[in-house]
Amino acid sequence: MRAAGCDTVVDSRDLSVVGITEILGHLPTIYSRYRRLIAEADKRRPDLAVVIDSPAFNWRVARQMKRRGIPVVYYVAPQFWAWRQGRVRLLRDYVDKALVIFPFEEKFYRDRGVDATFVGHPLAGLPEPVISRLEYATQFRLDPAKPWITLMPGSRVKEVGMNLPTILEAADLLGEAYEFLLPVAPTLNLGFLQSFMGERRIRLVPTSAPALWHSRAGIIASGTATVEAAMMRTPFVMVYRVSRLTYLLGKPRVKVPHFAMVNLMAGEEVVPELVQGDFTAANVVARMGEILPEGGARARAVAPSPGPVLPACARAPGRDNDGPAGDGSRRPADRPARIIWAMARKS
Repeated sequence: MRAAGCDTVVDSRDLSVVGITEILGHLPTIYSRYRRLIAEADKRRPDLAVVIDSPAFNWRVARQMKRRGIPVVYYVAPQFWAWRQGRVRLLRDYVDKALVIFPFEEKFYRDRGVDATFVGHPLAGLPEPVISRLEYATQFRLDPAKPWITLMPGSRVKEVGMNLPTILEAADLLGEAYEFLLPVAPTLNLGFLQSFMGERRIRLVPTSAPALWHSRAGIIASGTATVEAAMMRTPFVMVYRVSRLTYLLGKPRVKVPHFAMVNLMAGEEVVPELVQGDFTAANVVARMGEILPEGGARARAVAPSPGPVLPACARAPGRDNDGPAGDGSRRPADRPARIIWAMARKS
């Protein structure tokens, strides 16, 4: 966004906290950034507010903008269909337009009085990497003869701290027969990741798509990375862990049977999920042992990628197949951009 000309008032990395209890220690920083952002909005008086993801922070921003008579667009609307469904009223009360990235979200929100439009997933137009496996191996000093495994522990410091040690323990158990790649999320500091590595031969790479494309499989933390892995047709084991108290408080509020979006779209578990107590190194290795060799489990894990995931993320049913949202848009950002621009012109 900075490259596109966005003037950054608050860095989103300061707000990247996951979990109910995990957020408590960051409240002073988050509240300070919140006050700074609202003060800047009062100073600049924007014609329109666009909030993106981060519901715990952004619904409060939306409320303040609404009170000031500033229209609000919510892009990548919160997944209230998955948990805490009562919070849909926050969107109904404070958001003028919700732009959702999965087709079923449009009906869910509209049925509850929210003006929602499916605009396609930001990853829907993700191209297949053009770099060859040999070129990639040369660039990052990888053995092209070995199978590669991509490790994606999350994009926030706290979730990396919760997920990466067990992922690395699983990598140790899998052994030197594999090459391990870890894409560095732009929200993370390289030195922070290196502090976990010790003497391990884990290749830190700058982007995830080529790593996934050329990997035999992945160990992927729950989140957008699982959709990206599906887009790259890479079978994976989904893992995730939060603090014990967060899990105990949050579990009763969860309204969906699966965590991985691939499984939610398929309506069944087609990629293995290891969450909280089930997320151990031994379990990861066991489930990887099912999807690494050719066979039914691997075919099952790969099959959903071109099945429910790609079409569902790309366009809504009933719309012409002429772009990610079926309306002539050629890039995933085109349709939300047009909707936002039209609203800005009216305000």
